[in-house]
Amino acid sequence: MRPDARLAIQVFVNHATDPVSPVLTSLGWGPFFDAQLAPDDSALAPMRIATVHRSRLTAQSVTGAVRLSLPAHARTTDFAVGDWALVDPATQMLSRRLDRRTLLRRRTEGGRPDQLIAANVDTLFIVTSCNDDFNPARLERYLTLANEATTRPLIVLTKIDKAGDTAPYVAQAAALQRGLEVVQINARTPEAAQTLAPWCGPGQTVALIGSSGVGKSTLLNTLTDKQGDDAQATGAIREDDAKGRHTTTARSLHPISGGGLVIDTPGMRTLHVSNISDGLDMVFAEIAELAPACRFNDCTHDHEPGCAIQAAIADGTVDAGRLDRWRKLLDENRSNTPVETGPRNNKIRKTPGKRR
Repeated sequence: MRPDARLAIQVFVNHATDPVSPVLTSLGWGPFFDAQLAPDDSALAPMRIATVHRSRLTAQSVTGAVRLSLPAHARTTDFAVGDWALVDPATQMLSRRLDRRTLLRRRTEGGRPDQLIAANVDTLFIVTSCNDDFNPARLERYLTLANEATTRPLIVLTKIDKAGDTAPYVAQAAALQRGLEVVQINARTPEAAQTLAPWCGPGQTVALIGSSGVGKSTLLNTLTDKQGDDAQATGAIREDDAKGRHTTTARSLHPISGGGLVIDTPGMRTLHVSNISDGLDMVFAEIAELAPACRFNDCTHDHEPGCAIQAAIADGTVDAGRLDRWRKLLDENRSNTPVETGPRNNKIRKTPGKRR
């Protein structure tokens, strides 16, 4: 057995009896994962998935980065960056994945399985810039994704140094969901890390999500203090439409200077949704709460008499644009969410498709 393998086993055995050990907790380990360990796992080392590629996985262990071997029939697409796995440190063979606290995922086209974005994320930094990239409809999709995953959302407004007045952006963002927190930063300055420090404490995991060109890679470099050849590549945006090119091509886990971890994700301009009913109700709480007061149970909130939501639009307490965007997301969710049909012991999952 290699000396480093014996060290990994020894470190894990020592820390398995010490739930507050800084070695594992700095990687995000906590009671939720510790409770999943069985006596038979004593020879296995917990490692956190750091990158997921088409044919390989890498993980962060108590002794550093490790390239994992997968058992037969296991697929890399079954794992997300941020997952915790138990690994044989002698062979680097992945034994099993631990249950996730949270999972961010998005629907893919063509009936393929959902794409796993990130796992065990405490706070989702929804990054958007103070320019033409700012899109309330897209931000509502990101918020729905975070809510459904039970991950805390935070709107991070970037490029404030290039915006004349950021107050309108802050106001629009804060109005997208009740109690939503919004911060504004210049991602290139050290003050950005100070502003985000409350969400980046030791053992906390954050993920960056947003369109290309909004400053995610720049923010990652600031949070992780990456410089020179170690820095994540950044790219400029087109001035005519504020759109950027992809500089991040894969999801990856990085330690934050001073504590915590950050998961970077490629730019995501399109986000299809499914199975997000609860998350949708949280974003559009003012509509979800009024709907039961409509005269008809099947009210479409369009033209029916006694519609509580149309009455609220008339008196200015509900924004008509919000209703339109809610209806679009609701229809998309219904079309994309599979339903079970058939006898009790022979259920078949079908996707309804667009309603006619």
